[in-house]
Amino acid sequence: MTNRFDIIVVGGGHAGCEAAMAAANMGSSVLLLTPDLNGLAKMSCNPAVGGIAKGQIVREIDALGGYMGLVTDAATLQFRMLNRSKGPAMWSPRAQCDKQLFSKTWLSFLLSNSKLKIYADFAESFLFENQKICGVRTITGAIFYSEAVILTAGTFLNGKMFVGRHSFEGGRIGEKASYGISDQLASAGIPVARMKTGTPPRIDIRSVDFSRLLRQEGDASPERFSFLDVPSAVQDGRGQMECYILHTNLKVHEILKSGFDESPLFTGMIQGKGPRYCPSIEDKLRTFADKDSHQLFLEPEGKDSPEYYLQGFSSSLPLEVQMEAMHAIKGLENVEVFKPAYAVEYDYFDPQYLNYTLESRVIESLYLAGQVNGTTGYEEAGAQGIVAGINAHLKVSGREPFILRRDQAYIGVLIDDLICKGVDEPYRMFTSRAEYRILLRQDNADSRLTALSYELGLASEQRYKLVMLKQEQIETLSEYCDHRKVKASEVNDYLLSKGSSTLSESKHLAELVSRPELNLEELLQIVPRGTNEHFSSEVVNSVETAIKYSGYLDREKLQAEKNARLEYIKIPDNFDFDSLSGLSIECRQKLTKYRPGTIAQASRISGVSPADISVLLVFFGR
Repeated sequence: MTNRFDIIVVGGGHAGCEAAMAAANMGSSVLLLTPDLNGLAKMSCNPAVGGIAKGQIVREIDALGGYMGLVTDAATLQFRMLNRSKGPAMWSPRAQCDKQLFSKTWLSFLLSNSKLKIYADFAESFLFENQKICGVRTITGAIFYSEAVILTAGTFLNGKMFVGRHSFEGGRIGEKASYGISDQLASAGIPVARMKTGTPPRIDIRSVDFSRLLRQEGDASPERFSFLDVPSAVQDGRGQMECYILHTNLKVHEILKSGFDESPLFTGMIQGKGPRYCPSIEDKLRTFADKDSHQLFLEPEGKDSPEYYLQGFSSSLPLEVQMEAMHAIKGLENVEVFKPAYAVEYDYFDPQYLNYTLESRVIESLYLAGQVNGTTGYEEAGAQGIVAGINAHLKVSGREPFILRRDQAYIGVLIDDLICKGVDEPYRMFTSRAEYRILLRQDNADSRLTALSYELGLASEQRYKLVMLKQEQIETLSEYCDHRKVKASEVNDYLLSKGSSTLSESKHLAELVSRPELNLEELLQIVPRGTNEHFSSEVVNSVETAIKYSGYLDREKLQAEKNARLEYIKIPDNFDFDSLSGLSIECRQKLTKYRPGTIAQASRISGVSPADISVLLVFFGR
């Protein structure tokens, strides 16, 4: 085995796997350094992919030529499209997965790539030459050299776990932590801080009383994550598994509160900030003290496994308190557990010290992706991984970097937020973080991104042709809706059934589709057509969305175009902001610290006012 590669990826989580495959598929020789081949892209917490905004990110990863969507489809146990009752900008796919099959599928993809090698070991330190990273040394003494390194160590850097007053080292239960790298990067000038996350107990489903729980079933017609025409596991006839809904109560809350004096969150043992939007059960009781009940979910971890995940019950309380509280929940009176809930505290690095390529501004050719940048979630990690992998390859190849704007992708929003705003708690993506969310829908991620990726050499020709075919069909159906005149006799009965006003004269089909109560798919079944051409539900939904939301879409496009102009006004790398006396003192300090590359990036930094942007525009815009 050679010890020289173009790129080394440290860490085999969701970010590391995407980074390694992206760089290898683009032509780089890649080493993936991870301690456990059977734990690749391990679903440490909930074995589910997608959800609000996260589902959009997964479809973007897939559109770029990544693998999270394909792996999810192969391992799906249950599929649901969330927020169907809301507008299409809010629709978000989510899949419960078989976590063992998920990792096994990822391993098969990685092993199939001839440009990618895997070595099972822990990274101990980085190697440098002329202030540039050039390799990695492992704890067993192995040395590997490369042109670039991508660090995706997740929660393992100085990781420490907590159950009540008991604490022990590790990145997740049963797996050792990684030491040395944090100190090395801190000494090089990259700020290091601590964050906290947690996971709930794993339940033995055989000890649960199903009769007292509410079943939650998957969609009757499950979809897939990948835009490639590959059926998912549930579409392939394997069937879906049920999840279950249950609730805490006042007795449960009193039991939990009795253990607060032993909670490391409240005793000061844990210093890191935890995720606001996935809090521990003790955080919920403290933050929402007026609530008598909190909703919980029991979700399967595998097709042939009795292990279930108790979503909503993350905790670092003592085991005996956890057990007593669970026994007070309806349906869990006799529950047994395979694994207790626990908290994890770990190191992360300030993402404001990164470029938009995810390369460090402090250490050349070092890229960081995933939870080491202060994010939380498999999807956010995978998104950073594929961007880091793409850009590491481009740098090694001497090509221009790949940067996604906020109006192009949720991935662009994610990276821009990290770099311009930084983090003081684990960052999680929400649709509300994106100002162009009607443009950035889950159904059009391929239309937005695949052509860009194809030009880079990442997205396959198969993907590109599928997108071109889809675009042709969208244009064909759009033209049909614009030009097809519908007679009153053809649709009035249907309109009456929908509570919609009837026609007194013919109208174009698009005019009918614009009515909120009407559905294009149903109209196409009613209105006679001169062709038997069949359109997929994705095509029909895209056309219907474009018609119904045309005003909003035009407004967002116009605003995006205005803001994009600021992206083209560059700020020189070493510009002296103190030389501009018109800037506020805070603005000068922030711009000097974070070195934005454009006026648009400067405008999104906290502490930079509109008046400061006007000064920059006068100076650089001329």
